[in-house]
Amino acid sequence: MSRAARGARRTLVAPIRWYQRFVSPMRPATCKYYPSCSSYAVTAVERHGILKGLVLAAWRLLRCNPWSKGGVDDVPPLGEWRSPTLHEGQHNDHHHLSGTAV
Repeated sequence: MSRAARGARRTLVAPIRWYQRFVSPMRPATCKYYPSCSSYAVTAVERHGILKGLVLAAWRLLRCNPWSKGGVDDVPPLGEWRSPTLHEGQHNDHHHLSGTAV
């Protein structure tokens, strides 16, 4: 990856990191998805690049609505658009993936 591409990604991720550090801790935890939408956005941009990462992050934000069940929704692997780990209605811990109750 070129120096310019790394710089552009850092520039795009910086406001999200600022939000995670200064704004998010002051708000109650209300995320329906795991990882949170801001963490998802950072990972999507870092993994898929600016254009595809922003599209994936925007789609995640659109899905995060009052009618959504939420759940575990990891950023898809390179070359894919859908998360193989989407488990709707289950979130905030990974214990359900192994079948153990919390």
